[in-house]
Amino acid sequence: MFKEIVREITPLTQNDCFTLFSRKKAEFTFPLHTHEELELNLILNAAGTQRIIGDHMDEIDDIELVLVGSNIPHGWFTHHCKSPEIHEVTIQFNKELFPQVLIQKNQLINIKKMFEDAKRGILFSPENIQRIAPRILNLDKKFGFDSVLELLSILHDLSIARNSRMLSDITFTKENYTFNSRRLERVFEYLHRDFSKKVTLTDVAKIANMSEESFSRFIKIHTGFTFTENLTEIRLGHVSRMLIDTSYSVGEIANKCGFQNMANFNRIFRQRKGCTPKEFKQKYIGQRVFV
Repeated sequence: MFKEIVREITPLTQNDCFTLFSRKKAEFTFPLHTHEELELNLILNAAGTQRIIGDHMDEIDDIELVLVGSNIPHGWFTHHCKSPEIHEVTIQFNKELFPQVLIQKNQLINIKKMFEDAKRGILFSPENIQRIAPRILNLDKKFGFDSVLELLSILHDLSIARNSRMLSDITFTKENYTFNSRRLERVFEYLHRDFSKKVTLTDVAKIANMSEESFSRFIKIHTGFTFTENLTEIRLGHVSRMLIDTSYSVGEIANKCGFQNMANFNRIFRQRKGCTPKEFKQKYIGQRVFV
C-alpha cells in the first residue's frame, strides 16, 4: 500500500526546529501522503472536507486541529466542502526537537505520551481548538528563539488537554507501542501475535499473572478501554490493511482477523468506521495516488 501513497519530502532542514505554512485556498489538492516529520494541522472554514488519517475517515466541521505522527498516511480532501476561503496552518517538526535524553524526563511525560498517541493521529476537542487556535495563527509573527518557545508551549498545552481522540486503529501503521507496564507489554505482544485466534479474558489474565477481575480493571485504567475493546481495535486495524492491500473477500478478511460472526463484524465495522467494509475500501483507494 505505501508504495501507492505519495512520500512527501518536506522543506524542513537539519538547521530548522520547525516549518510553518499558512495558506488560504478554495480546495484541497494534495494527495494522500506520508512523511517522517510530525505535523500539527489547523484547518478553518472547511466544513464538509474529508479527512483521512491512517485507516480513519471522517467529514470535518468548520474548525479542527490534528496532530499526525511520523509515517502515517494522511490527507484532507475537498469532498463536500463549499467554502471559497479555507484557511490551513501546517506546522511540521522532527521528533528530534525532543531528543530521547530529554523526553524521558518526568516533566515531559505528557508530551512523550502525546507523541506516542500521534502515531494514530490525534483530534483535539473543539474547546481546546478554540483556546489554542489564536496562538497557532499568531505563531508566524514570532521569530527565532521566541517562536520555538511558543511552539513548545503549544505542544505542552495540547499534551495535557482533555477529551482528545485518537483516530486510526492501533495496528494499521505497524508501529511499535510502549506502555509503562511490562505486564501490559506482554499482553499486547500476545494480542498482536494471536489476534486471528480465539482470545479470551482468561488467556490474557494468565499472561499478566492476575485474576480476571483485577486484569479487567488494570487494562481499563492504563489504556482507557476494556480488554474486548482493545482486542477489537487490534483486529480492525488488520482488517483495514487487508481491505486496502489484498484481494481477499470481506468474509475471508473477517475470518482471518478473528471475527467469526459476520453480522457482528459488519455491525462493529460500520459503528467504528461509519461505512461498510466495501465502502471503506472504495473510499480509501479512491484517494490513493499510484506512483
